[in-house]
Amino acid sequence: MKIFSWIIKDTTFDFLKLRKLGYALSILLIAASVASMAIKGFNYGIDFSGGVLIDVKSKNGAVDVDQVRKDLSVLNLDELTLQSVGEGNEQLMIRAQANNADEESQRIAVNQIKEILGKDFTFERIESVGPQVGEELKLSGILASVFACVAISLYIWIRFEWRFALGALIGLFHDILITVGLLSMMHFEFSLTTIAAILTLAGYSVNDTVVTYDRIRENLQKYKKMPQYDLLNKSINDIFSRTILTSLTTLFASLALLVFGGDALRSFAFVITAGVIVGTYSSIYVSVAILNFFDLRKVAREEEVNPFGNV
Repeated sequence: MKIFSWIIKDTTFDFLKLRKLGYALSILLIAASVASMAIKGFNYGIDFSGGVLIDVKSKNGAVDVDQVRKDLSVLNLDELTLQSVGEGNEQLMIRAQANNADEESQRIAVNQIKEILGKDFTFERIESVGPQVGEELKLSGILASVFACVAISLYIWIRFEWRFALGALIGLFHDILITVGLLSMMHFEFSLTTIAAILTLAGYSVNDTVVTYDRIRENLQKYKKMPQYDLLNKSINDIFSRTILTSLTTLFASLALLVFGGDALRSFAFVITAGVIVGTYSSIYVSVAILNFFDLRKVAREEEVNPFGNV
């Protein structure tokens, strides 16, 4: 494909020339992410917060959201959120929380909403989660994420010499922290689907870093007299076409889900889209740039003495 010919051919970019700008950008994004999570928190989905989620579609054209809100206000629900979705404003997402918040109260609330809306709407989706189940799912999601990150961290620490492992781990937590922070900033729904996307992102981030690190270690053995700065740049350029083409392929798919996947997949697609962009950037300006602080020639000499020191 001629449109990608400039990517496929060998490149000689001086990536590390902008490393200080990369450090500043990463620090700014991390600070903004932490601030957003501390101040705004997360828009927890029904999986974690409990309640009732109903998607309805009007049979009579555009929905009058204000009128529907007025009609449902007589139910005296603890929480009621209405959001128009889709094209033409014909669809409406209703999120409600009954006062007692138990499963029986949720079921009654669903029946009352159905009765009030009557025959003018079709019910596309109905979900109901009790508060106790929501808390259990939240805890399970957090534990799954922690265990996955710990397992990945152990693999990286065993797979690489500690200087490489440190760079990979910093890159991994950099990607996850910024992506989760963006979820908070953009107020996207945080649900079990989002947890799955974050774990997918973690695997993607580590895979990209491992490929780059393997090329750096190969070049350390191959170009024994090349200055370290030049060697790191060459290693990035060696796998640049692979990195960009892989990232673009994933990005196009996630963008399609973000635009056409509907509300159920929007948070998942956003995490993957943001994560691919942040992960591709961090594999160069975080994971690799950090290595420039160390004497990698010493690492190469140690591996020559003990070639089986790393898996």
